Amino acid sequence: MMTHNWLIEPLALLHGPAARQAVTAGLARWLAGGPSAYALARLWGGEEDGRILPACAIPAQWAQVADRISAPFPDAGVPTGPQVMGIINVTPDSFSDGGRHYHAAPALEAIRAMHAAGCRIVDIGGESTRPGAPPVSADEEWRRIGPVIRAVRESRAFDDLYLSIDTRQAMVMDRALEAGANIINDVSALTYDPAARKVVARHGCPVMLMHMRGTPATMRNHTAYGDVAVDVVRELSQRVEEAVAAGIDRTRILVDPGIGFAKTVEGNLDLLARLPLLANLGCRMVLGVSRKRMLGEICAQPDAGRRDPATIAASLPGLVFADTVLRVHNVPAMMQAVRVSQGLDRH
Repeated sequence: MMTHNWLIEPLALLHGPAARQAVTAGLARWLAGGPSAYALARLWGGEEDGRILPACAIPAQWAQVADRISAPFPDAGVPTGPQVMGIINVTPDSFSDGGRHYHAAPALEAIRAMHAAGCRIVDIGGESTRPGAPPVSADEEWRRIGPVIRAVRESRAFDDLYLSIDTRQAMVMDRALEAGANIINDVSALTYDPAARKVVARHGCPVMLMHMRGTPATMRNHTAYGDVAVDVVRELSQRVEEAVAAGIDRTRILVDPGIGFAKTVEGNLDLLARLPLLANLGCRMVLGVSRKRMLGEICAQPDAGRRDPATIAASLPGLVFADTVLRVHNVPAMMQAVRVSQGLDRH
């Protein structure tokens, strides 16, 4: 029996005391260890494809899949619980804040403000990956981000700060990790540079694998899906398995559904509405929707810097899991939203 493509989509989600009561009564199952539970499930695969049934009536042959999506995610070597990851673009051309943090001094000040707001992970990137963006050489990318990494690591004020490096290039990954970075965030899921998987495996660091088809320059040509949420999870599963086969510890992998990358506006919305499907991967989720073009199209807001309210609304679905990493530009606003959401989950 081939079950590697079988997925369970959690439906009819419950939260707080209602979730606990339903699980205790055998009417629902935990989703990734809580705080949410699901009372219905849609099965994807085999003869059951598309069938919806009560969570307590999932067939025995699906037990392994059901157990996987109910198990808590491993911490992956990053701070536990929901995390707000601040974005630092050390680029002249990023879509939202290109040029603002192009030099080490302003980048360090921005990191200091994020840290003061409660942020414990910052994501530093030296290459714009906006749609149509041209590639940047590894040497140029390192020239941009190297001084920022060194400045952070030379300051005792950031001893509890995790540095994530947003890069597709193995040389940049290697140098950044040697200089004190902790995490690699690769929008190509380690497929762009043939040496990337070996670098990550050798360092044993956490790695964020994002779903994308094509490259930032070509991804607009790859937006056709059968079912966008199901296809994204299955394609990400393949990236995870490739990473594990290359020697990367599965418990060190985080997954990102790639909102805005090779997806239409409708595809992005469908994916955001069905994030619980990602529990099938057994990895912590990273969700990056901050100020993206699709929010501008939905809200008729062409100025990326004015899309923070939309960012918060689109990020909160990620908190269906207890330990999602939310990647945003405006850290203080997102921190407030996360704290309110956590308060609501207790009631």
